[in-house]
Amino acid sequence: MCLGIPGKVIELRDDGAVLMGKVDFGGIRKEACLAYTPEVQLGDYVIVHVGFAISKVDEEEALKTLDVLAQMGDVVSQELETMGPGMAEPAVLNDDGTPASGALTGGAEAGA
Repeated sequence: MCLGIPGKVIELRDDGAVLMGKVDFGGIRKEACLAYTPEVQLGDYVIVHVGFAISKVDEEEALKTLDVLAQMGDVVSQELETMGPGMAEPAVLNDDGTPASGALTGGAEAGA
């Protein structure tokens, strides 16, 4: 399955000529290429497909979608584990970098 999943941009950095960042998908944090969305700012929500942010989306719509995806359970977590850059790192991390449990199980509040 290949989903476009909304996430919140929590880190921006310029890796040479490519804009990269860290995106939070309701508790699951992954690296994403932001080159297709150069206007994105910290705190914005983007739709990420196979490791690339393909569009910006408003927060309300992103949180609704994350809530629906949370109800799908492990399907989303499994998709994020295979998504783009950062695949070698654990897909689910706490703020301190340690593995977390129960990501995407708190509904939209987890992404806030």
